[in-house]
Amino acid sequence: MVHTYELSIPIFVSIWLAEFDVLPLGVVEVEVTAATLGLVVTAGYGLFGVGALPGGVLVDRVGSARLITLCLFGMAGSFLLLGVSPNLLVVTLALLLWGAAASVYHPAGLTLISKGVRERGTGFAYHGIAGNVGTGLGPLLTAILLLFVDWTVVAVVLAVPALAAGAYALRAQFDETAAVDPDDANEGAPRGDGGDSRTDSVDSLAEFASESRRLFAGAFALVFVVVMCSGLYYRGVLTFLPNLLESFPAFEPVPITTLLPPAVTDALGVDPDATRTLNPERYFYSGLLIVGVFGQYVGGKLTDRIPVEYGLVGGFGLLAVLAVVFLPAASAGLAPLLIIGAVLGAALFLVQPLYQATVAEYSPPGTRGLSYGYTYLGVFGVGALGGAIAGGILTYATPPVLFAVLAGFAAVASGVGIALARYL
Repeated sequence: MVHTYELSIPIFVSIWLAEFDVLPLGVVEVEVTAATLGLVVTAGYGLFGVGALPGGVLVDRVGSARLITLCLFGMAGSFLLLGVSPNLLVVTLALLLWGAAASVYHPAGLTLISKGVRERGTGFAYHGIAGNVGTGLGPLLTAILLLFVDWTVVAVVLAVPALAAGAYALRAQFDETAAVDPDDANEGAPRGDGGDSRTDSVDSLAEFASESRRLFAGAFALVFVVVMCSGLYYRGVLTFLPNLLESFPAFEPVPITTLLPPAVTDALGVDPDATRTLNPERYFYSGLLIVGVFGQYVGGKLTDRIPVEYGLVGGFGLLAVLAVVFLPAASAGLAPLLIIGAVLGAALFLVQPLYQATVAEYSPPGTRGLSYGYTYLGVFGVGALGGAIAGGILTYATPPVLFAVLAGFAAVASGVGIALARYL
């Protein structure tokens, strides 16, 4: 659900651009442009990343189940607010509410899996698969609904699943620490950290600072580099991928009228002279995200079978190679591009359960939420810069330069995996 809402927002952007003329800010009215909407959406996405850190602190204080429940109701409330938004200011407030509510999910959900599920890797795999279902199908569902009803109705309809899940979460009963052995003094303690496994949570700013220093004084600092590189690669390769594919012959727009017989177009009321087109690159992009389901599953299974450090080395090494060969494959024709795209989609998500499990290996149970808060500050916060880096490179340089930089991010993460392996 988090990724369904996250990736349905861009579908609404073009509608808001046409519907709203100004952004009312008290006595000042700001003209609505693409830049204005970019700042509005970025504000919500920014909270999604930055809020993960305080969310991680809260997880260690109040537990995962409560925060996940609040997250669900918060996301539902934000989309209900979207559905009644009279102007862009209320849209902005709704997106800020969504970002704040969604930001606590990753530290809460991943802490719950790492401390409550004994087959941790498999748990991360199924969790990641669910994320990929939302990533691939969320925007598609939104687009289909918009064919029939107004965007405000779509926003309200999208709020219903989170309301239902929140109601279930209020009733769910389970042991959040089922996988933590209280008799094992070193359970979940960071490797190379001296084996201290304190399980008390962060209760003050001073403890937050001391626990943060404790995390980053050990090997977790290297893990943080890995997650930052992962986020930079992810945002960098996906943000402008549809735009890049438009330049290849296999992705030329196809007029809808050429795909349907005249009888069908007449029945649907399609103007034969209309310029509406089917854009193949969008479907390639969606398909690439859906293929990530298989990558999540394989990555999760690998964490149960091999040391996670070696998994990082291999997974990010594969991403580095894919960055180098992607453009040559795209230039070679549609078949090579489909193959390399499928492998890239799987590899992008294969590394996620690997680094999620690595965080669990290098952090104590008592501050697991804090460690996942830092993790998603790195993935979504620092990683969000990948889009800006990609845009700057494509503006002032060339696509090959972009993919070379992406290969560099992956190579750094793979190298850090080698360094972590020394702690085995």
